[in-house]
Amino acid sequence: MSQFPLISVMTFLPLLGVVLLFFVPKQSHSVHRMLAMLVTLATFAVSLPLLTGFQSNAEFQFVEKVPWIAAGPFQMNYQVGIDGISIWLVMLTTFIMPIAILSTWTAVEEKVKEYMICLLLLEVGMLGAFVSLDLFLFYIFWEVMLIPMYFIIGIWGGKNKIYAAVKFFIYTMVGSLLMLVALVTLYFKAGGGDFNLLRFYEVGLDPATQTWMFLAFALAFAIKVPMFPLHTWLPDAHTEAPTAGSVILAAVLLKMGTYGFVRFAMPLFPDATAKFTPLFAVLSVIGIIYAALVAMVQEDVKKLVAYSSVAHLGYVMLGVFALNLQGLSGGMLQMLNHGVSTGALFLIVGFIYERRHTRLITDFGGLAKQMPVFATIFMIVTLSSIGLPGTNGFVGEFLVLLGSFESELRWYAIIGTSGVILAAVYMLWMFQRVMFGELNNPKNQTLADLNAREVALMLPLLVLIFYMGVYPTPFIDKMSPSLEKLIVHVKSRQTARAQIPQMPAPQAMPAAMMPPVESK
Repeated sequence: MSQFPLISVMTFLPLLGVVLLFFVPKQSHSVHRMLAMLVTLATFAVSLPLLTGFQSNAEFQFVEKVPWIAAGPFQMNYQVGIDGISIWLVMLTTFIMPIAILSTWTAVEEKVKEYMICLLLLEVGMLGAFVSLDLFLFYIFWEVMLIPMYFIIGIWGGKNKIYAAVKFFIYTMVGSLLMLVALVTLYFKAGGGDFNLLRFYEVGLDPATQTWMFLAFALAFAIKVPMFPLHTWLPDAHTEAPTAGSVILAAVLLKMGTYGFVRFAMPLFPDATAKFTPLFAVLSVIGIIYAALVAMVQEDVKKLVAYSSVAHLGYVMLGVFALNLQGLSGGMLQMLNHGVSTGALFLIVGFIYERRHTRLITDFGGLAKQMPVFATIFMIVTLSSIGLPGTNGFVGEFLVLLGSFESELRWYAIIGTSGVILAAVYMLWMFQRVMFGELNNPKNQTLADLNAREVALMLPLLVLIFYMGVYPTPFIDKMSPSLEKLIVHVKSRQTARAQIPQMPAPQAMPAAMMPPVESK
């Protein structure tokens, strides 16, 4: 298996599906859906040996390195690999894509072929970004993700789809261009050569240079998270995107930002990380509380879930910048939890939208009587999003708050805890208004409960909600060695620079000691 390019096969297998779709007639919608489904299932199957063969250590595994571009002083390599930080995000991506495809079985009826092509191209970009160990290669995959998601929102979205798509594109592109400038600058600061990420980790940069380059990388990643106050593109994108687009956006794409901080910004610029930790802690806590308060007053179910994403990812960022094992483990685990729970919430919103063609909370009421299976699943996912003990959401939030409390971010953790209470308020209040009460609207009295396809695509998510909540050890064990290595690397580089003896500043020589000036 060590000689087999498993990561490359997994990454580019969806691209093979794109090629095959080109040969399928435009009107064969069922073939388009089935082919895309089979390709994503095959990609998930190929990714399983990465998980079963992964050794719980801090080293990069399944590494592939091939010379790619050599143009004068520039050297780019196709270099990929996984470690404990990326393995579960790769698995989340391959796991969620078949579910996203299955959710579109009846939701998208126009331009199905093009829609499936965009979804498969998006999977290539996401997987490539998670496995890239060459900064130039990472940037290419980072940009590849932008294009299909822009079309998914702009073509198959709601009535304000153009506005949401353009806003998403502009926000992401601005951050990406600044990151590209910093990337090229880092290359020259490292003395040329190649764009090997592991080589850049050892480059010593002065604090001033680190500050500007960290800000460039951090802006791109903070937009993608998104962090307050750069979050305004997300509610529009979620609200207008089709169900599969919202699921992928919440489950995977937002994790590109948090992953970027852990993989790139923090280890590359350790001094700047220490300098800006208080700022990011403040923004994380503001995001938690602000997004919860805004979610509380939303009348659109989908927009409420979108703002809940901002709050949940605020916890992730708080745990990441705690920079200890509990906080980082909680942050990484919360990335997975959010992908499962919020992805499931967007699927649920999609189910009721397909039946009623409205997402306004006031248009519902009493659905629990009419749709008992739907109500049961909705309740489980709601409790998971809140963080009820026994579900996946509890473990991640608990570790984040514990790690933050044990670090220098103690007061931020105390304030951020209020977000747990606010989440219970807006989620349970929304659930109560949608699912209980009287069936006053005649349109709600004829709604059909979930069918076999809808139950089938929710079952894997429900299993993960309980499995990760009851027994999170396998997830934490695989990521812990890599996280410990990251913590040691960042803190040792900060300590090493702090211990460098500083030369005393030159002082003026006393007048009595100055040599006499000869008069002419």
